[in-house]
Amino acid sequence: MSDSAAPRYSPTAPDRSTIDATPGPMLLQFGVNWCGHCVAAEPAIVQALQAYPQLQHVCIEDGPGRPLGRSFKIKLWPTLVLVQDGQELARLVRPTQVQSVQDFLTFSAAAQPPESI
Repeated sequence: MSDSAAPRYSPTAPDRSTIDATPGPMLLQFGVNWCGHCVAAEPAIVQALQAYPQLQHVCIEDGPGRPLGRSFKIKLWPTLVLVQDGQELARLVRPTQVQSVQDFLTFSAAAQPPESI
């Protein structure tokens, strides 16, 4: 796997209040760099996101005691959470195929104005 497809979860997460106050769409990706499921899902996620270059995408390191993940009730990694103006629109858990991520983003985008996502 090339470095560009390696998960890049940041141990520094924004506060939930920051997420809630962010206007527009944002994709939150929860996981950890050492997680086999996260590593396996990353190429599909990266490929699907190529169609949404303007979508803000934040990879957040999750785990016990991590407040942002707990506020979204994250249980499995990776979990993608699409929020719009701080409100959760949809989530996808442990995607393995590009098509499943594309379907998730397409379905979510259908509920939004075209310029939003």
